[in-house]
Amino acid sequence: MNFKRLLAMTGAAVLSVSLLAACGAGSSSGGKASAGSAADTGADQSLSYVQDKGELVLGLDDSFPPMGFRDDDNTIVGFDIDVAKAVCEKLGVELKTQPVDWDSKEIELNAKNIDCIWNGLSVSPEREKAMNMSIPYMENHMALVVRPDGAIKSIEDMKGKVLALQSGSTAEESLDSEDGAALKESVAKVTSFDDNLTALMDLDTKASDAVLMDDVVANYLIKQNKKDYVVLNDFLYAENYAIAFRKDDDALTEAVNQALRDLKKDGTLAEISKKWFGADQTTVE
Repeated sequence: MNFKRLLAMTGAAVLSVSLLAACGAGSSSGGKASAGSAADTGADQSLSYVQDKGELVLGLDDSFPPMGFRDDDNTIVGFDIDVAKAVCEKLGVELKTQPVDWDSKEIELNAKNIDCIWNGLSVSPEREKAMNMSIPYMENHMALVVRPDGAIKSIEDMKGKVLALQSGSTAEESLDSEDGAALKESVAKVTSFDDNLTALMDLDTKASDAVLMDDVVANYLIKQNKKDYVVLNDFLYAENYAIAFRKDDDALTEAVNQALRDLKKDGTLAEISKKWFGADQTTVE
């Protein structure tokens, strides 16, 4: 029986049903702080919605290594995937990964085709207005990736050059921001691609002069593909990675936040980060 739904049916039964729901949540969670400490209140049933169906559907761009991507066996893996699995264990649900068109990620979220967007998603004012954002868990820099010939050593050297980036990414959004205005005005052309790897291939062919992308992803791709690209230290700006939920899904957001804090405290986040990056790069307090 779903006590959460009974809560909205009769005013007289509110107190008793609330008490029963609280007891039920405590017993079913096995003492897991992240599930038990963020029970739904009022009309917000976002946590119970996920727990009732027994799964958290994670929306991602499955070509965004090392955060979320397909390995040689076509299995979706990555840093974010490993962390999401650990969070789901805290919530008492299974993780389901659902690749989405990155340009349509918010549409997929609001249509309830996915429960969150979790894939190296950068925090921006626009996204904070449109969605609930979790606590930040990693810092990233929006940087230029260039060829090693030394022709481009700083952002100022991009005047009249061709810039490549991923369509629908924060890199694309950043060009319309105050931080990216000077770069956008100086380049001769901006070329958009479906993913960062394709953008880097364009750099390889010299069709583009630089790729604007997350340095976390850039450094991983350079290492994995044994390329000699250079990630400029002259980055556009620093940003934070967070997880996005539907607006007003406060209970689910806080449950995931608490799970992240618990995983930081018990060392799980550090262990996962060392697996993918060689060091603990997480920023959860």
